Amino acid sequence: MSNEQIEKTKGLPDNAYTELKEGEEYQPVMSPYKAVPEVNLWSVSIGLLMAILFSAAAAYLGLKIGQVFEAAIPIAIIAVGLSTAFKRKGSLGENVIIQSIGASSGVIVAGAIFTLPALYILGLNAEFYKVFLSSLIGGVLGILFLIPFRKYFVSDMHGKLPFPEATATTEVLISGEKGGSQAKLLVISMLIGGIYDFIIATFGWWSEVITTRVTEIGTQLAEKAKLVFKLNVGAAVMGLGYIIGLRYTAIIAAGSFLAWLVLIPIISYLAAGMTVPVGFNVTEVLSAMSAEEIFTNYIRPVGIGGIAMAGIIGIINSSNIIKKAFGLAASELFKKDKSVVKEELRTRRDISMKIIAIGTLVTIIAMFIFFYFGILNNLTQTIVAVLIVMIIAFLFTTVAANAIAIVGSNPVSGMTLMTLIIASIVLTSVGLSGESGMVAALIIGGVVCTALSMAGGFISDLKVGYWLGSSPYKQQTWKFLGTLVSAATVGGVIILLNKTYGFTGEGALVAPQANAMAAVIEPMMSGNPAPWLLYVAGAFLALILTLIKIPALAFALGMFLPMELTAPLLVGGVIAHIVSTRSKDAAVNKSRKERGTLIASGFIAGGALMGVVSAILKFGGVDLINEAWAKSNSAEILGFVMFIVLCGYLIWESLRAKPEIE
Repeated sequence: MSNEQIEKTKGLPDNAYTELKEGEEYQPVMSPYKAVPEVNLWSVSIGLLMAILFSAAAAYLGLKIGQVFEAAIPIAIIAVGLSTAFKRKGSLGENVIIQSIGASSGVIVAGAIFTLPALYILGLNAEFYKVFLSSLIGGVLGILFLIPFRKYFVSDMHGKLPFPEATATTEVLISGEKGGSQAKLLVISMLIGGIYDFIIATFGWWSEVITTRVTEIGTQLAEKAKLVFKLNVGAAVMGLGYIIGLRYTAIIAAGSFLAWLVLIPIISYLAAGMTVPVGFNVTEVLSAMSAEEIFTNYIRPVGIGGIAMAGIIGIINSSNIIKKAFGLAASELFKKDKSVVKEELRTRRDISMKIIAIGTLVTIIAMFIFFYFGILNNLTQTIVAVLIVMIIAFLFTTVAANAIAIVGSNPVSGMTLMTLIIASIVLTSVGLSGESGMVAALIIGGVVCTALSMAGGFISDLKVGYWLGSSPYKQQTWKFLGTLVSAATVGGVIILLNKTYGFTGEGALVAPQANAMAAVIEPMMSGNPAPWLLYVAGAFLALILTLIKIPALAFALGMFLPMELTAPLLVGGVIAHIVSTRSKDAAVNKSRKERGTLIASGFIAGGALMGVVSAILKFGGVDLINEAWAKSNSAEILGFVMFIVLCGYLIWESLRAKPEIE
């Protein structure tokens, strides 16, 4: 990029976050008509280093507390910092590639740790190659399946989907390029959000989650009526809500409120006379359950069914896009006419469908060999296993991408749970059960989980590239290398952590998702039923919501996610609405909304970056939390006060914005 171009970099265009009018085009920051520095020794080597470091950090944190931090944002921050320190001019394109390669870490980790530790939990054989290959194959499939949908999600749906994580990453990268007051504001908000979340995670000065149980009345309502309200007071989650906006956060919250404030109390009311446990994998009578246990056992499966049906509806609605993708692949593969438009702008060019088709075929063959020689040793069962992976991964790719685009959260654990159940039923029908059946089902789940995790994460990378003007085919090409390195790192780290801490017994890593998968898979392979009625109920709910034109996926996500995560999303959405509607001057409202977006992005970025620091401290055995205080009512009250202060700061700082004078 020339010095003249750099000087002209004032930030994202005015229409970056809004729907395009008829005939209007989006022009990215980096000109699509000029070559820009993107892929070189600097960007690739730094990207791979980030992939290794963040794979290790994310794997530990994810297995310790069940949450995988968003790697793209802290990697973007580091990329900007390094390019500034080494005085690299026109580094925006390089930083996108660094972020894209490095971000493979978080998505591969999420795919692996949700399922594969269950192998160790169940006392099954889990060599390095099994963990490595399942992560690698899943990651590659996720990339290949997503590419045909890039144009639809990042371009055709411009301004219609909020892309909260991608927005935060983009703001970090563009602010680094711009410098000046915007970069200063981003740094300040990163410090506020980062220190705020770091204090919670590392010192526990105030509670991260507050509940109505903090009051005597709230405790009584929770015990007798199973009526509980929860709120995560973290800066990053509230920042996500701001970027998502009021419309989607309200729908997500509506799903959550239906689950927690309507369905759970009703179930509790009807359960008073029950004397036997009811439901799939349930050992406790309903009347003795807490609101959280009722949610896990009876409400979450409804959410999973809703997510699955929303995905099917999305697939049907996207059928034209899928047909076009297949049609393009067929034309490139079988037609002799090679007059493909070579002059296509670099910002619109994907890896050719011919390469995608060949890559998919090679991946299928590699998966077949892996499944046959490494796990099953049975031709029929291997074919069935490959078909399960291909069908489910392909169908749910759009669901994962859509979920990330809407809420910044991928319901991959729910979709993987559904995969495990389906895989168990199908594999049992072809004569596979017991320990070998559990291994096969978990490996299948691992491949699918990683594929969906990759699809969700990668669509964010491509959206960042779209806003800034990167070359999609370069992002796509080098994502494969990042996936390879991340899969190898994750495989080694999981085995190391198993030997160091273990996943069962005292002092073990909790690995909550993997334990849940193990709890499901063991009885399934023993012939116990799944909660099909609840899945079906969720499916019908999604159909009803679609009929009345309410986004079913967003609503079902609300029923699937814990209330403590959906409530702060709504708070952030309400704040975004307030700051963008208070003035009668549209230009003022726009400036306020954009200033708030920058601050919210800083909250997310700071929280994600300090999450890494917190993970490193925990890995080093540093524990500075006073558990007695952290669990006290006083800590919760203080948490609520600090959250009000944080929201107040976001509103106050956003309202200070003034329209830019051209």
